[in-house]
Amino acid sequence: MKKLIALISICLGVSIPTLAQECTPEAKTALYNEFRTHFKGDTAKANELAKKWLACPEVAGEEQIGAYLKNFVTLYEKANRKDRVTDLVYNKKDFPKAFEVGKAVLVDEPENLKVLIDLAYAGFASATAKNEAFTADAINYAKKAMQLIEAGKAPDKWEPYLGKDDALAYLNNIIGQLTVQKNPSDALPYLIKVAQYESKLNKLPFTYGTIAAAYEAGPYAKLSEAYKRDFGGKDETPESKLALENVNQVIDRMIDAYARAVALAGTDAANQAAKKEWMESLSSWYKYRHNQSDAGLNEMIAGILTKPLPPLPTPITTLPAAAPASTPTSGTVSAAGAPAGNGATSAAATGTTQSATTTNSTPASTTAKPAPATANKPKPTTPAKPRTKRNHRGR
Repeated sequence: MKKLIALISICLGVSIPTLAQECTPEAKTALYNEFRTHFKGDTAKANELAKKWLACPEVAGEEQIGAYLKNFVTLYEKANRKDRVTDLVYNKKDFPKAFEVGKAVLVDEPENLKVLIDLAYAGFASATAKNEAFTADAINYAKKAMQLIEAGKAPDKWEPYLGKDDALAYLNNIIGQLTVQKNPSDALPYLIKVAQYESKLNKLPFTYGTIAAAYEAGPYAKLSEAYKRDFGGKDETPESKLALENVNQVIDRMIDAYARAVALAGTDAANQAAKKEWMESLSSWYKYRHNQSDAGLNEMIAGILTKPLPPLPTPITTLPAAAPASTPTSGTVSAAGAPAGNGATSAAATGTTQSATTTNSTPASTTAKPAPATANKPKPTTPAKPRTKRNHRGR
């Protein structure tokens, strides 16, 4: 007990005189005078001095100075919260704290574009690190940020993004990547927009690999399941032909996206495992649409990046004109839901067999050079592949 008391006494003997020395009237006066020399220029230094003064007990007669310094600190820290959010997101990577500070800013400034963009990325990066607590907020912030940008609003500075299009590409990517696992169909419009903006993202093979997988897990899975349910094991009818046309145009989009992923993967060692999967899927689907032949596949891959990315398909509601009588036809559908023979033959019967390079599309630039990366620019991550269903082909 005596040793403990002695230790406490030593601690008290060191700390209390030190605090007392810092908080003497003379010391406080010196702090305040130094504060006054900095508050119009070096506001960060002035804020530090003000907080030191306020840490001391306030005595009678100091009420006016105390109130003034408290107000200064409040205004300074409020004004600098936005920069703090950026630092927390891109430098410190403290995403929970970034959301805490950022949400406080948005209470006062609900349309602060810079904070909305930063928090959207923070939620995406957090989800990539297996913490999905901020996913819903990130999606909402990304959508609101895009609405403001498209309405003509711009932040004081775009950094760490390179400009408007670069920011929009990343915002669309955030929504698409955070949505694709649970709802690939909803994710597709955002993923396709990513590829249409000039940014680093539209040069990445994973952008197109994700588009292909989203088509396969979303629209294709839905249409093929309906085809299997309604027409499996039955004779071919105009209705079944129409359903098949809608399935096939989605498959053509998948072929196109897988081909882009393979072409962009190149020989980069980091892409080879994914490239192998993409090539296997591409070859399988291409053969399905081309009478089990891969003739022309390599040529299609070689030229795919010179063509615009096809838009989302519009549902076909009327069968096209019939093909020449000499075209072979398929009269039945297998019990598994896949067309008897193969899909390319059946589609040819309606005169609409297409290669992946001849689908309708809207122009998009593919020739501009990628912009240089910024030091603190968010790095895109390899997305998880959506789960796919291949009922149409009986797989």
